[in-house]
Amino acid sequence: MKDVYERLLAAASMQSGDGAIRIASHYEPLGGPGEKVFPPAVTEKGGKEPRYLVEPRYVDDEPVDVVCLDQVQSQANRCEVALLKAIGRGELFLPHLELSTVAHGMPVRVTSLEASHRSRDAYFRDSEDSDGTAFDETEAGAELRDARDRDAGPYLRLAPSDLAYGVWDSHRKRRIQVRIARAYQSTMIGVAPLIGVRAAGRVDPLNLAGKDVVELSGSSWSPTAGKNAAKGTKTAKMSELGHGMIPPSEGLGGVSVKAVQRNATLSLAKLAGMRFGEASEEFAATARALVAAIALLGDRLAFAAPALSLRSGCDLVMVSERIEWVRRGHDGSPQGEALELSTAREALELFRVAEQRAREAGLEWAREALVVRPNASLQQAIEKSFVVGGAGTSESE
Repeated sequence: MKDVYERLLAAASMQSGDGAIRIASHYEPLGGPGEKVFPPAVTEKGGKEPRYLVEPRYVDDEPVDVVCLDQVQSQANRCEVALLKAIGRGELFLPHLELSTVAHGMPVRVTSLEASHRSRDAYFRDSEDSDGTAFDETEAGAELRDARDRDAGPYLRLAPSDLAYGVWDSHRKRRIQVRIARAYQSTMIGVAPLIGVRAAGRVDPLNLAGKDVVELSGSSWSPTAGKNAAKGTKTAKMSELGHGMIPPSEGLGGVSVKAVQRNATLSLAKLAGMRFGEASEEFAATARALVAAIALLGDRLAFAAPALSLRSGCDLVMVSERIEWVRRGHDGSPQGEALELSTAREALELFRVAEQRAREAGLEWAREALVVRPNASLQQAIEKSFVVGGAGTSESE
């Protein structure tokens, strides 16, 4: 694995003929070719009916419709969760932020590997240290807040996965915001989708009568409604309480596709553009290689397994996979060369080599997460989320 690291070290600083690392995987549905899979459904702004994300692309030089099975953000989240699980198993440690508290006797934890905006998330903006100092005013918080393009050092020390998956400090509403573009990205698509339909409804085993009920305090309700309801009372549908019948209606019913593809890339040019203040070029080179190793480890932890479950109704089996160095083009096309990094164990070994080399060059990493707690307002909001404030809305079956 040391040979792979040496090549990665040169490539991540654009000191070789390697321009990128590319991963191309093919899957088929768990039930076999042609079996339905269920993509994520989205609702357009102002729209009412959900739909699947379908767009035209070139596949094997032919224009064809494809359906999105998993977007860039979702794939990155899967990598981050896989890294967090590996940290929990004691296989490695990556510095990260952790918001920790207790609400209604229940432990609550949110890490920068889970939060939507990573270390720049509003959860950490609205947190404080054990002395009650706002996180952004602590030494670590101020470093992250004030980092600039030419010095990604604070992120390398405190939240290095942000450098692999990208981060945007949009919650602080500053004129100059921290923006770090992702170096790693991955997507999954289904080729030539045939969109199906299904009937969705609900059968009530007791066939409870009544279309409307009166909502009382908390989660209580009364079946008396309609003409008998007192003036000014709040009413709800029986189905909104999880009772009563819901007549079947047509809804999205998954898709049948010719092929399922996952395409992931690690931009070595993006890594080469990372700067670390006044640090030596030796340190910067090892830092870039370390970020690359984190990205590759996250990918292998999340996607190297023989099967993948994206969501309910979207379980997939891997058919083939190729991981390759993408080299400078020749005769009109880039050259691919196999990269032997097919398993999570191999990627973990590469990460350990990269971490050790970065430490030898001067990297100082914490041995545990940087833990903060919610400020009073956020704590109150968290507490409130544990209290049932109404009957809720039931999902159709």
